[in-house]
Amino acid sequence: QVQLVESGGGLVQAGGSLRLSCAASGIIFGINAAGWYRQAPGKQRELVAAFTSTHTNYGDSVKGRFTISRDNAKNTVYLQMNSLKPEDTAVYYCNMRWSKDYWGQGTQVTVSS
Repeated sequence: QVQLVESGGGLVQAGGSLRLSCAASGIIFGINAAGWYRQAPGKQRELVAAFTSTHTNYGDSVKGRFTISRDNAKNTVYLQMNSLKPEDTAVYYCNMRWSKDYWGQGTQVTVSS
């Protein structure tokens, strides 16, 4: 059974950095499609960054500040977040896709002003 476990969230001051990790277990194939999404209180879940075998996309609000990457040897996807802003505060969810979508449990990121 596929499981995704996120880590790396926490409290950081505005302008700081965090790196989120999403480790997958129970997978057979490599990671060809994955992404990070976030949901702030009272708001809909939104795309932060995602890649497929041919494209990488970023949400407009994070372009130039966040970078998604992967390490297939470790079955792990990362989200490097720099120049964090208070409006980046949200629960961040990892997503991976094979025959269907799989989601992690979420990790809280809080950016103080």
